[in-house]
Amino acid sequence: MQPPLRWPAEAVWEAVEPLLPGFTVEVLPSIDSSNTELMRRARAGRCEPTLLVAEVQTAGRGRLGRPWHNAAGDSLMFSLGLPLAPADWSGLSLAVGVSVAESLQPAPVAGRPRVVLKWPNDLWLDDDRKLGGILVETASMAPPAGAHSAARAARYVVAGVGINVRPPMAQDLSTPPASLQDVDARLDAPAALLRVAAPLVSMLQSFEVYGFAPVQPRFLQRDALRGREVSLSDGQGGTAHGVGEDGALLVHTARGMQAVTSAEISVRPAGQALPPRG
Repeated sequence: MQPPLRWPAEAVWEAVEPLLPGFTVEVLPSIDSSNTELMRRARAGRCEPTLLVAEVQTAGRGRLGRPWHNAAGDSLMFSLGLPLAPADWSGLSLAVGVSVAESLQPAPVAGRPRVVLKWPNDLWLDDDRKLGGILVETASMAPPAGAHSAARAARYVVAGVGINVRPPMAQDLSTPPASLQDVDARLDAPAALLRVAAPLVSMLQSFEVYGFAPVQPRFLQRDALRGREVSLSDGQGGTAHGVGEDGALLVHTARGMQAVTSAEISVRPAGQALPPRG
């Protein structure tokens, strides 16, 4: 039996609260899904800035509703919720990925980073194994009393992050799994949370003001697909050429350069099986 985890909730709060007044940290032993819970709260009018961590998620989910299973200590699974009102939402999940990847493994002075990003929202290692994933959702918010009609409407953003801490079982996975043990053997789930939380808040606040364009070069430094042949789930194939300033995946196909913006399209390096639909 694994010893109980000691979560650094107070240390996370001390690091984040100066950036985000009213911020709270909650750690739960079990929940259906931290993203689902924060979205439930937002729809009920509870839009406080919150970091919700669950040691076990019984109905965790990723992009396209794919399930994410975990046991206590095997994964770091949390959701960060806060109000945001950017002029352009394009590239938000990519910006979240850049922040998490840089926190887990800063870019080396020379050479390719070990932790890379696979468009649109997966954390990979540089050997094409999946380290984790990101799920960003938003909910509408009632405008504050007295708000000017021309002001940008804020939405409640929920950024969910799931990272393998220990090697998971590889059965029925379309991409071979990796874990934090491959990156830094000293990192357990609590230590990774403390490393990731404050920079993620800073990234979201910067995104609100400046959008994705300033983050694009940092994504390109970790782009797992750039320069590689890729297959799309809509039947197209081509060579990935990075991402645009709006976060769109650029793929040179037989029909020319295509900008892929739909998160409904799955992308894999050529020769790697696409995940099943449904």
